[in-house]
Amino acid sequence: MVFDMKIKEWLEKIVYNDMTSGILMIVAMFASIICANTYLHGPIESFWETKLFVGVGSLSFSKSLEWWVNDVLMVFFFLQIGLELKREMKEGFLSDPKQILVPALAALGGILCPAIIYALINNGQPQYMNGWAIPTATDIAFAICVLMLVGKAIPQAAKIFLLAIAIFDDLGAILIIALFYNQGVSVDLLGYASLSCVALYMLNRMQVTRFSPYLILGVVLWYCFLNGGIHTTIAGVVVAMAYPMRVRSKQYSPLEKLSVSIKPWVDLLILPVFAFASAGLYLRDVTFETFTHTLTLGIICGLFFGKQIGIFLTTFLLVRVKIADFPREVKMIDLYGVACVAGIGFTMALFVGNLSLPEAMQGEVRLGILCGSILSAVWGAVVFQVEDYWKRKFPTKIKMNI
Repeated sequence: MVFDMKIKEWLEKIVYNDMTSGILMIVAMFASIICANTYLHGPIESFWETKLFVGVGSLSFSKSLEWWVNDVLMVFFFLQIGLELKREMKEGFLSDPKQILVPALAALGGILCPAIIYALINNGQPQYMNGWAIPTATDIAFAICVLMLVGKAIPQAAKIFLLAIAIFDDLGAILIIALFYNQGVSVDLLGYASLSCVALYMLNRMQVTRFSPYLILGVVLWYCFLNGGIHTTIAGVVVAMAYPMRVRSKQYSPLEKLSVSIKPWVDLLILPVFAFASAGLYLRDVTFETFTHTLTLGIICGLFFGKQIGIFLTTFLLVRVKIADFPREVKMIDLYGVACVAGIGFTMALFVGNLSLPEAMQGEVRLGILCGSILSAVWGAVVFQVEDYWKRKFPTKIKMNI
């Protein structure tokens, strides 16, 4: 009995550890690249193009498996993001206005600077300009995974700062998708979507905690968005915001319970499947011209330079003008390392890349995202390792307080 309990605890630690998701996505990414460059390329491509039919009465869908991953499974990823955002806004880091300002402005800097760098590099290339948002996103799972692997010695406050930036980054990505990557808006269907939102609000006011009514209305909302010109993943965020944080007593949180329930499915299944479906890069087509292509360079420079410049410079200025304050154990090099790691933009960048640019350009998009994310991860690891070595070698000589 005791042995079974220990196994259960051990499994829970693995399942609910952000490192597990990050490692699985890394494995899925490399597996996708290997498959794209071996004899498995044809069968895998045919597999993702396989049509899956789902229908009820006159409503039917016959879409490729890749479409089901992007427009159905990823809705649950955005549901998870929405739940995390609401928890932080209600009771977490984002509930205190004093704590919101610094990571919010740092995240804004980390969105604007990559977009500007991308736009400058692709200036005069209108066919690529729609991809300006690709290097603006931070992948929470990957970034936290890298930080836990190589930044064990950095203060907890710096880790929380990265998490807060990533949360605001996700919020920014949601707004960007909602505002800039929707087409052919249907007023009638958006009217029905509005009624669904009102119904979700009423469920919240009545403190309904069963998820099934929210799920049913979420499916209706998803259908309205699908045919109404709004990207379907926004439905997951709307449902998350409607789901009650607490009811009856402060000890019970339906939102927390739902978040815990879906986390293993999203982290261990949906995200790795998405990574495997989206990261495949045919390396035989990669040439020197591919690397020097303005689209590839725009994404690489946006992720690697834009993220660290935007986040670190914004934070540095806020500290210098006394708007921000950090614990004394947080050094400037800690914040710089966090800014570097925030340049890992794998999942959301691939997702925005699929939305913003046509299939013919996806090779450059994937190459840019992979190179920019890998460079950010490696350089962030170098920064943290140098800091760790310096702390151990010269513990009394660190004069880099903020």
